Amino acid sequence: MIKLYYKIWVDTIVKIKAQPQNEGRWKVLSFVFISMAMALNFIMIISILQRNVLGKTFYNLDIDFFPGAKLDALLKFTILFLLPVVIVNYLLVFYNKKYEKLIKEYKTFNGKLGITYLLVSYFLPFLLLFIGYMIG
Repeated sequence: MIKLYYKIWVDTIVKIKAQPQNEGRWKVLSFVFISMAMALNFIMIISILQRNVLGKTFYNLDIDFFPGAKLDALLKFTILFLLPVVIVNYLLVFYNKKYEKLIKEYKTFNGKLGITYLLVSYFLPFLLLFIGYMIG
């Protein structure tokens, strides 16, 4: 599983880095795209576990700092889903420039693996929500 994780990262980094308009900002772009996709996958897995498998909520944080739930929901998303993914990605890929070693170790798929992962990660949760809405 970790090999697939690294292959996705290498493919995404190499593709984004190859674009001239991304010079100087490829690290941020690849980090943001992959981290957000992983956070969405994390939400989907936790939601399925809580609602469909276990039938109870176990991964939750009650926040009531701001009037109106939108800022609270953003803070909750950041703490519960984005921050853990960002920390893991940083430590496994960017800490001590590990991406340089990974690029030498894993072959690239000309961005196809990275793009596929991103598209599936961004659209599968919405597709599942739509199907659930239509069925329920």
